[in-house]
Amino acid sequence: MHDLRRERQFRAPADGGEIGGLRREGPDDTQPALLMHGGPGLSDYLEPLADELDGLFPMARYQQRGISPSVETGGRDIETHVNDALAVLDALGWEKAIVIGHSWGGHLAMHFAVAHPERLAAFVSIDPLGAVGDGGLAEFVARLSQEVPADDRPRYDELQALDTLTEAQRDESFRMVWPYYFADPSKAPPFPGFAYDMRSSATWDSINEHFEKRTLELGLLTVDVPFLLIHGEASPLPIAEARRTVALVSGGRLVAVPDQGHWPWLERPGVVRAELEGFLGEVG
Repeated sequence: MHDLRRERQFRAPADGGEIGGLRREGPDDTQPALLMHGGPGLSDYLEPLADELDGLFPMARYQQRGISPSVETGGRDIETHVNDALAVLDALGWEKAIVIGHSWGGHLAMHFAVAHPERLAAFVSIDPLGAVGDGGLAEFVARLSQEVPADDRPRYDELQALDTLTEAQRDESFRMVWPYYFADPSKAPPFPGFAYDMRSSATWDSINEHFEKRTLELGLLTVDVPFLLIHGEASPLPIAEARRTVALVSGGRLVAVPDQGHWPWLERPGVVRAELEGFLGEVG
């Protein structure tokens, strides 16, 4: 249950409705931070990360469109997601912010940086889908798939072969690979459970279209905003793609976290906060 004494709800007018989120207060003399969750098509899961970063800066996180309390209609392409993030910043009254995204949210943060660098004080991607080629997507899918135990393999392959999945089938498939997002699957935390946007395939279509256009590969070369990429060395998303991505941004910095997978704040609490404190101390 959310502690509403610490987090206050907000609503941001957006195309077709509103984006719902939660905000926290922080030091008045610091740039605020906007957190972007991954997926695409998942419910927001960043409360534990927000708890870890609590007190560093004013902070907000929001539910991406497709799942309540945000609008469940409208487009799911990159441009719509970027516009939603912009609407959130406007509703919060933040002229500039540090945008911090995880996984797909870290990929979205890069698209936001290309589209609206003037609204960023800095941007941070945590274990994101990369910016070059397919961003490491094919290798990511293959790595997770090969880890599925033999007893689960027939069912997993059956689900992967379906053109569309029900919400229950998406959940079943995700649970099968959940432990293998972590450096030590035997120590993976319990599956947290998610709500799912059943139209998120349109976001993947848009991601792939932008890969073909090289939107990030070319656009990040023009971004002159401090950039930090935190990546687990044991993540199923290949760290080689993180290196290719961070090299695109002048002054971009990569932190490779040893013995960590895709969710570093769950595997090593405090590591993301420590890296952010150092990064923000350097960029001012």
